[in-house]
Amino acid sequence: MSKLSMTITNGQLVTPFQVRRGTLVIEEGIITYAGDDANAPRGIEPVLDVKGAYVTPGLIDIHVHGGGGGDAMDGTVAALEQMARTFARYGTTAFLPATVTAAHQDLLKAVDAVKEAAAKGTGGAEVMGVHLEGPYISDSRKGAQNPAHIRPPSMQELEEIWQKSGPLLKLVTLAPESEGALQVIRQLRSWGVTVAIGHSDASYDQVMTAHLWGANHICHTFNGMRGLHHREPGVVGAALTCDGFSAELICDGVHVHPVAMDILLRAKGADKIVLVTDTMRAMGLPEGRYQLGGLEIDVSQGAARLTTGELAGSTLSMAMAVRNAMQMLGVSLPRAVQMASYNPARTVGMADRKGSLTVGKDGDVAIFDQELDTLATIVGGRVVYRKA
Repeated sequence: MSKLSMTITNGQLVTPFQVRRGTLVIEEGIITYAGDDANAPRGIEPVLDVKGAYVTPGLIDIHVHGGGGGDAMDGTVAALEQMARTFARYGTTAFLPATVTAAHQDLLKAVDAVKEAAAKGTGGAEVMGVHLEGPYISDSRKGAQNPAHIRPPSMQELEEIWQKSGPLLKLVTLAPESEGALQVIRQLRSWGVTVAIGHSDASYDQVMTAHLWGANHICHTFNGMRGLHHREPGVVGAALTCDGFSAELICDGVHVHPVAMDILLRAKGADKIVLVTDTMRAMGLPEGRYQLGGLEIDVSQGAARLTTGELAGSTLSMAMAVRNAMQMLGVSLPRAVQMASYNPARTVGMADRKGSLTVGKDGDVAIFDQELDTLATIVGGRVVYRKA
């Protein structure tokens, strides 16, 4: 996809981390100006007058399985393109397709597709890399992961994935209590991969040991993990109290009660919370019966559940997550946007390129009206979605 140039005028720029009236200029896909209208450079065409709308950094989702009928485990570029175009309708400009617990060959196929889509472009949100969620998880905290493929961490498997993906492997979620997990964590960190703890029944001490070995992120906090107990703080206790962990939050009011979300915000602060969707292929489609990792999923009343009743991802959009964070947690728009753009970019080592309206970063922009409905989405200076 070619990089384009444009000037966005008359906007309310959500910069790190405040709102101010101004102009944004993108040249050859890179932000070259973000500031007052009066001092903005002239002559960069086309000029887009957004008439007072919010201009935010593009939203970034580092934990998303599917959308628009596509799923990362389909293992095809076409599925990733479906996902990317769907996410762009809701202000998302970049994402990490997340795998599920599956056979090794299926994971390799998914990684191949991610690599091809990242190189080719999608016509929508950018594929930044891959999030390997499972198969190295706890059977007792598997959630909607297929138990038939849960297994201990394998250095050989990860090396094969790394040979295919290289630096596109951005995030791995595992259970640190699994045999051999600590050595795997150390290896992943040596490659520059962010290691998340999730789908884990680890004790507090096991989590803190994993942190010493390099684990530095918590997958969908509160969900799929040992909860907080006053004599055994568990994964949640470590997530809340250890400053070395960033923490994902599915802010849909279904996965986590608003009071628990408030506790997380009070403990971590907005700087350490990463909004994610954990969506599956039904996102953006009508409710009904779908599949996730070979398991049957019913989507009804805004929730995705296994036929046995357990939650199985979501149909949340990143724009809705931002809106919910403001309404349910009372955070300001700049803080909510930070949790949905800068924080995820920083978590996976991409903050030098993405996550804020800063000179020198990628020209990835979302434009929202006052109700935070998406008016336009821009990736690398190219409009990939515009509301009709």
